[in-house]
Amino acid sequence: MAVPKFDPKELQEKGRFPGMFGNPETVIYDFPVTMKEGYAALYRKEPIWQITSLESAMFSPKCNPDNIARGFVFDGTRTPPSGGTDMFGIEWEYVTQVGGSMVRPGKPFIEDANEIKDKVVWPDIDKWDWEGCAKANVEYLSRPSYNVCWFLNGWYERLISFMDFEGAIVAMIDEDQKDAVKDFFDKLSDLYIRIFDKYLTYFPQIDGFCIHDDWGSQKETFFSPATAEEMLVPYMKRVTDFLHKRGKSCELHSCGQLLKQVPNMIAAGWDSWFPQMMNDTQKIYELYGDKLIIGVLPEDFDPAAVSEEEQRARARDYADKYCRPDKPSFFNIYAGKYLTPAFREELYKQSRLNYSK
Repeated sequence: MAVPKFDPKELQEKGRFPGMFGNPETVIYDFPVTMKEGYAALYRKEPIWQITSLESAMFSPKCNPDNIARGFVFDGTRTPPSGGTDMFGIEWEYVTQVGGSMVRPGKPFIEDANEIKDKVVWPDIDKWDWEGCAKANVEYLSRPSYNVCWFLNGWYERLISFMDFEGAIVAMIDEDQKDAVKDFFDKLSDLYIRIFDKYLTYFPQIDGFCIHDDWGSQKETFFSPATAEEMLVPYMKRVTDFLHKRGKSCELHSCGQLLKQVPNMIAAGWDSWFPQMMNDTQKIYELYGDKLIIGVLPEDFDPAAVSEEEQRARARDYADKYCRPDKPSFFNIYAGKYLTPAFREELYKQSRLNYSK
């Protein structure tokens, strides 16, 4: 795609993104291409400006029972969060105080992974209201943003929903249960591929997927890299290969301190990852940014205590380090508090200059 050099007229305000989670509003500039095209260009490793993820739109349709159960419906139906039964019949309780759902712990559906074969009832996805949901989302998916379909309950998270955390973590390393877990993950990948095929049939406006599978805590990964390589990578790779063949980007949403697991993310075929703030995102970028598009955090500062001139200087420094045409990055989604008008404007301008070199 031939993109013109930066023109200061691009900084004209065309609208605003609402601030999320207490973050400031963000200006929509007179971009040289649509937000969708700008986002897609980054995934092609042909970046045009530093994408902040505000150029994307979250989509998680009501027709998938998991989204209702998790209180995570983001689509044209405007369904309020409630909790409920997921696609496997597991009951989730919505907790208003935390804005999300959880399976009530203490009474796991199964206690040994070898019970999966006999106890788990696989969903009949053909019975989901695909046509009704497609009609309800024509307008929602017609926006100029890059439509990212968020999919909760990945492989390890699904196992937790059946076994509670303690049972699932043991099953990942117990020689008497590992084969059953592998068989389950293999069939789960079959199911997810079928679901994503339906998604792309009924919602062709989807541009990419963000699939959840948490692997770590504040301080450490839940399991060793060797365990992830054996138990998760092959099954994830089947799904990312399918989505790539359909021309869709694949983002892994995985919380926790996961520096050790980044090689497994790459091996599993993921295109991008936004590390949480307990991670050294700048180190991860330096080590792996040529193989995985990393959401990089700027150096910490208090926007209220730093002058506009200093904010602009920090934005230029960030862009010079992490907005490289040969090694592009995302601006981390957890860094919204830094996107003051001055920082955002300078970041946009300097990234346009850098990426057009």
